[in-house]
Amino acid sequence: MDAANTEPDGRTELEIGIARDLRALTAISEQIGHVFARSNTLRPNDFRALMHIATAEAEGAPLTAGQLSKLMGVSAPAVTYLVERMIESGHLARVPDTTDRRRVHLGYTEHGMAVAAGFFGPLSARTRAALADLPDADLAAAHRVFAGITTALREFYAELPESGSSAE
Repeated sequence: MDAANTEPDGRTELEIGIARDLRALTAISEQIGHVFARSNTLRPNDFRALMHIATAEAEGAPLTAGQLSKLMGVSAPAVTYLVERMIESGHLARVPDTTDRRRVHLGYTEHGMAVAAGFFGPLSARTRAALADLPDADLAAAHRVFAGITTALREFYAELPESGSSAE
């Protein structure tokens, strides 16, 4: 947009559309997460923790309980209680770090993976079907868009005063 023209240009419209799509994706993902939690007798924070742990595992950077506490913005005792519940329910296990025996990561158990796969399997099938007709180049571009937005969101979060990450 220029100063003389208040109508968004094509690029701006695309960016606005992506932002709108992300809000919708976030909203429906949260609703699905609540249903998963209720159907598995989990609390909303339990599901949030599982998502953080799954994301970290997928990125090759498994979390410790201390890291999970910071990500969730809850106290160490609250995370300890949450982790103990999730271990007792069979969703999580403590996994020794292969390079530092003093460090322990949180990881999914086979039971936890089976529960997640049972619930989210139909969503995975629907997602694959929804993307089936898109060319690989479009999927690669979408992946770059999501990666860029994720990076921007993480950087923004780290700068927020309440994130616990920003320099004061």
